[in-house]
Amino acid sequence: MTEQLEFFPIDSPCRGICQSDSRGYCLGCLRSREERFNWRNLNDVQKQDVLRLCRQRRLRAAKKHKLDDTNDPPQPTLF
Repeated sequence: MTEQLEFFPIDSPCRGICQSDSRGYCLGCLRSREERFNWRNLNDVQKQDVLRLCRQRRLRAAKKHKLDDTNDPPQPTLF
């Protein structure tokens, strides 16, 4: 993969939650422990790759959450 020049620095996706789930991903930004600790040492291409992985993790979590919600019994209406 060729490295593309970035005109602006790539900011950390940290949201300040900083708690890990059962799989070791941050609940706020969905980075792994290694990705969080090494963020400052990564080049722009590596940072873009981490951000891509985080987006994939977020989509998977949203899809799983949506599937889990469909298993809940419907709430009866009041009207």
